[in-house]
Amino acid sequence: MNGDNIKNAVQTYYADIAVSGKSCCSDTNNCCDTSDLIQIGEGGIISEADLGLGCGLPTQYAGIKTGDTVLDLGSGAGVDVFRAAKAVGPEGYVIGVDMTPEMIGRARANAEKSGFSNVEFRLGEIENLPVDSATVDVVLSNCVINLVPDKLRVFEEIYRVMKSGGRMSVSDIVTTGNVPESIRQDVSMWAGCLAGAMDKEEYLKLVEDAGFININIRQLVEYDADKDKGFAFASMTFEAEKA
Repeated sequence: MNGDNIKNAVQTYYADIAVSGKSCCSDTNNCCDTSDLIQIGEGGIISEADLGLGCGLPTQYAGIKTGDTVLDLGSGAGVDVFRAAKAVGPEGYVIGVDMTPEMIGRARANAEKSGFSNVEFRLGEIENLPVDSATVDVVLSNCVINLVPDKLRVFEEIYRVMKSGGRMSVSDIVTTGNVPESIRQDVSMWAGCLAGAMDKEEYLKLVEDAGFININIRQLVEYDADKDKGFAFASMTFEAEKA
């Protein structure tokens, strides 16, 4: 499937969510439901920032410290950026990158509304990050990398912008078994977080190929809907480090 077609479909889909405020969890074509995951209190983060687009809680395993510089890939309306901003405190800084202008606008409005002064939202693609090299302590991403056809490029970009000793915490949709081509070639399934999901072991091999070490799965939540058909989807949260 053409990469530009995928990107356009994904951008249109999430622009509509940004404008309407609907949650992707209301769409039966995707796996964004986090009902089986451990939830944490928002502690003042405004509800408009959480559009139900995640598949995990990468901030829970990121080891964010006071003063860190944090980067969130595919930051949406800003919920994980704001979680990270609370953790880094006024000495730290959090950057959100998203390719959808409507999401960037919504996130910036949310930041102003909630009074966060240590955050910034940049328009850009996560496979070509608008971030300087070796400037980031922690990278987060929540159910976004599956949307990109060239996932190795994403992990190479994460490696580039990360400081030595930096770490990432990522939640994403992965697969086991052979996912039918009817799903792989369905552009709406790409936007819904399914068609672009990779086999779990192949996905982690890309992380290793990009140069990361100490790759550990912290949480794996399997979805049972398609197991009887010989394949399945799962939400995986993992961490990795740059030497």
